[in-house]
Amino acid sequence: MQGDATDLAAAIRHGSLSAAEAMQASLAAVARQEQLGAIAYVDAAMGLASSDAHDRERQSEPEHFSIRPFAGVPTLAKDLGGPFAGLPVAAGSRLFDRKAGEADSDLASRFRDAGFCLFGLTTGPEFGLSLASEPAIGPLCRNPLDPARTAGGSSGGAAAAVAAGIVAIAHATDAGGSIRVPAACCGLVGMKPTRGAMPAGPSFGNHLGGIASELAVCRSVRDTARIFNRLSGNSRGPFPDPSPVAIGNGRLRIGLLADTGSVYPTEGTRLAAVEDAALALESDGHEIVPLSWAEFERSVTSSGRAFADIVSVNLAALIKALALDESRAEPLTQAFAARGRALPATKLWNTLNDAVLVSHNLWALFDRVDCIVMPMLSSAPLAIGSFPSDHGDTDLHLERMTAFAPLACLGNISGFPALTLPFGQDDEHGMPLPVQIMAPMGHEPRLLSLAARLEAEARWQHRFPVAGLPS
Repeated sequence: MQGDATDLAAAIRHGSLSAAEAMQASLAAVARQEQLGAIAYVDAAMGLASSDAHDRERQSEPEHFSIRPFAGVPTLAKDLGGPFAGLPVAAGSRLFDRKAGEADSDLASRFRDAGFCLFGLTTGPEFGLSLASEPAIGPLCRNPLDPARTAGGSSGGAAAAVAAGIVAIAHATDAGGSIRVPAACCGLVGMKPTRGAMPAGPSFGNHLGGIASELAVCRSVRDTARIFNRLSGNSRGPFPDPSPVAIGNGRLRIGLLADTGSVYPTEGTRLAAVEDAALALESDGHEIVPLSWAEFERSVTSSGRAFADIVSVNLAALIKALALDESRAEPLTQAFAARGRALPATKLWNTLNDAVLVSHNLWALFDRVDCIVMPMLSSAPLAIGSFPSDHGDTDLHLERMTAFAPLACLGNISGFPALTLPFGQDDEHGMPLPVQIMAPMGHEPRLLSLAARLEAEARWQHRFPVAGLPS
């Protein structure tokens, strides 16, 4: 497996290396892999100060240190979301100066309480509007598995950094597949939690109508379970432990969607990986229930329209509220903002009603099945430049994204949790074959349990070790 954040945390806890040594290794990896474009901003002094503090805590308060699941582990925040105190988020845009915030969000506080040592920001597209991470302000993020291909978006920098081993785990956000698509491109595990599962304070504003979630991109299912464990829940505390080992082995009805229709077709090798995953679960005694594209097509169309309208209106409102100089933004961003300003209230109302029906229709499916196995991407990661932002055709851009990840928005608009993990690699490109699993709201433990079962087949191996992790 080439190691994960749990392994790195154990090595630090047991004294195989110090937190400072782990941080130094990550900083060296950033410098060594600058051409990857995964990192938008680095604060080495912040990272070293944090790791030194963790080393002192390990010596003076070993009991407190040991209860932090990721104590001393270096990590990176995304250049969107948060905020994380001291890290100057610019959302990949010229519209914001890189001015560090003074306070953590509730989620950022939980990252620190979990023991993470933050030292920078990962690359994303301007305002997260793309499934590639190639902002005009730079850097251009490449896939470490094939630098000619995208690492995905909008958490592409996070996924590239984790897949390349610069860090073992990284903060990520997902409003239209932005955790899952990059994870799928780079051979990682990415989970979008249930709507409302993650803390959104202290200044909760529902600025994306509830479609966005924050969590992380990870190298293993166990890391995903542990970070979700530690960060999720409201002000009363995290959710109960969803560790896969705590989940029962009851027989499940597993819906299988191995088709994305003729308009957004998925390559045969990727459909075969989904079918193989279902067969592996069936061998454990679960029942496979075939599902048809016709049962999803309307919801997929409604989800894409809802995503487009919500992000457009949100962007227009943000630019107005902050009195930003929109002319400095990328042409595509300007076009989305204009689209938001031109959207009639009645059309937005109809869109939001359709979004509610997406949730309703999925609930009806979950009366028949306990989870759904489905494709994540329609093809191998696309070439750099496949999602240009130097034009104003928002419909064309949205169509390109839907064609690449037809089922990505479904989890965001419905609010249901969804997880992707690699289940093999293709023969032609050596790129990961991702599978997506979706479950009813609040059933992350079910997702994690099934994902752990599939991961155990070891059909995918990471190409790069984690920086600093003893071999």
